[in-house]
Amino acid sequence: MAMSFDSYMKDMVKPMREDLTRLGITELLTPEQVEEAIEKSKDGTLLLVVNSVCGCAAGQCRPGVAKALQNDTLPTYTYTVFAGQEKDATAKAREFLAPYPPSSPSIALFKNGELAHFIQRHQIEDRSADMIAGDLIGAFNEYCK
Repeated sequence: MAMSFDSYMKDMVKPMREDLTRLGITELLTPEQVEEAIEKSKDGTLLLVVNSVCGCAAGQCRPGVAKALQNDTLPTYTYTVFAGQEKDATAKAREFLAPYPPSSPSIALFKNGELAHFIQRHQIEDRSADMIAGDLIGAFNEYCK
């Protein structure tokens, strides 16, 4: 019995998606959804997590985001795109992350539709989840009031 590559990938990444969606983070699956989300953020703050299958996403990024979301001060909106899965949505999201090069995983905080804080992959892979959470909490406390 053969399984299609798409089915295999959906099954493989499901728990990686759920690490964020069970926190109440909404997945953006299309470029149009990304544009709508960024537009909504013009009246508040938006956390955007570029998710990934890599080890640093599992060991540091997603756990760091989960810890940061326990803070008292939080973004108005929380979203995620999955690099390598929803390629068009991720490409659209990356347009809003300029001047930073494509990076996954990565974490962006927007305020009033503008990029206010960005954590790139190289700032994730060599840091603990607690350090990433601390970085995000600092950004939440600064920009989400």
